[in-house]
Amino acid sequence: MPKQVDHEQRRNQISEALWRIAAERGLEAVSMREVAAAAGVSIGLVQHYFASKDELVVHATSHLRRRLDERIRRGVAAVPEPVTPPAALRALLTALLPADPESRAETLVGIAVFIRALNDPALADRYRQGRAQLTAAVADLLGRAAPAAGESSGEEAELAADTLLALVDGLASDLLLGHLSPERAQRILDRQLTNALGR
Repeated sequence: MPKQVDHEQRRNQISEALWRIAAERGLEAVSMREVAAAAGVSIGLVQHYFASKDELVVHATSHLRRRLDERIRRGVAAVPEPVTPPAALRALLTALLPADPESRAETLVGIAVFIRALNDPALADRYRQGRAQLTAAVADLLGRAAPAAGESSGEEAELAADTLLALVDGLASDLLLGHLSPERAQRILDRQLTNALGR
């Protein structure tokens, strides 16, 4: 009887091979042959699932977004009951920080995708869509966490959300470079959250 193949799992296996290479040296010089070798499969199999490197990068970014969503869900699920909006907001933002090997690798891949998106309009559009969804989630939690934020305009809530996400981006860079420890990055984030929530 023929062996059953989980095609989505195989696509993800190939995508994660691309991640490993991208986390070390970016996306631009990566070849499909290198990805096949890193995934432990033939180049023909890679081309069976992905007609081009661009198609593989698009799938890899979608898979990366799903992994980030899962990381955020795990972070929020770890908050003791009852989960308040401020606690959920803190967990969401903390989950975006590269504080362990898995999140560090995913953040490095995200940076490699961002660099590629600077010269790829379709990828840049996907990046903006993902960022807009994240901004909306943070703005929603802000509105529920702070009465003052809830009473303000949607534009003000989005501005506050973008400010927090910009801070997280900066903290992530400093964590990757070893300028900050995870503990210090968390203290900085908590201080800004306190200010944003008017506490």
